[in-house]
Amino acid sequence: MAEDQDLNPPCVLVFNASDPSGAGGLAGDGLTIGSVGAHMLPVVTGAYARDTAEIFDHFPFDEEAIAEQTRTILEDVEVQLIKVGFAGTPEALSTIAETAADYPEVPLVAYMPNLSWWDENEIEAYLDAFRDLVLPQTTVLVGNHSTLWRWLLPDWSGERPPSARDIAMAAGEFGVPYTLVTGIVLPDQYIDNVLASPQSVLASEKYERLEAVFSGAGDTLSAALAALLASGTDLAAATTEALAYMDRCLDAGFRPGMGHVLPDRLFWAEPEDDDEDPDASPDSPDFALPPHDTRH
Repeated sequence: MAEDQDLNPPCVLVFNASDPSGAGGLAGDGLTIGSVGAHMLPVVTGAYARDTAEIFDHFPFDEEAIAEQTRTILEDVEVQLIKVGFAGTPEALSTIAETAADYPEVPLVAYMPNLSWWDENEIEAYLDAFRDLVLPQTTVLVGNHSTLWRWLLPDWSGERPPSARDIAMAAGEFGVPYTLVTGIVLPDQYIDNVLASPQSVLASEKYERLEAVFSGAGDTLSAALAALLASGTDLAAATTEALAYMDRCLDAGFRPGMGHVLPDRLFWAEPEDDDEDPDASPDSPDFALPPHDTRH
């Protein structure tokens, strides 16, 4: 039985909302995690009412429903990593934090999305609970530069915007050892993405800014990172690979409705163009996973 388990893909326990547009949420997590070679164990925290352009509302599950989903699967399956997306309420975050505390040896990737669509009072209560309950359990925090800046450094008064390390230092005050800051605007239409600890910058990847407006990029990146870490990939290598995967997903993005462009998480499964490398195998992904030699 143990040998069979060794052949299984690593399992990632994911807390997130259902997204009917498929832009993000559990649908995006599932496609991404499966593409990278892991298996998602989805715990539904609620459901968005949204289209491909905007979020109109969110209907949260109560914490008992979240706790029961979590308990039953954890009694059956061993997980290699926990990923936290949008939980919906402070009470749900408390339930998730209690679960993480029961599994201190399991790394946790936390993604903070843009919450500007939500009521201001609900945003404040949610961010306070996330900071106090989830961040102390978090291994890697992922978020857009502007989102993390407003949340973790609301009183920033420097002449320049805070750096990724400034944000990592702020997150570190709540116990977060690593922060992946995305969407840092650079000159000449480039975007920087930086993995930092409170002490130093560990990895940095620059990409040319795409003209389209996307939904789901952050969910894609954080899910890819979670799956790679669950597979045993070193943190810096997993970050570089997850960013490369996200970039390819965005580059192959599509617009299913009248709103934003969505990432194509299955870009690697599309038939190769005639002008592509004739020696490339059409059956294998064209993003290479790093060797699984070190588990973070």
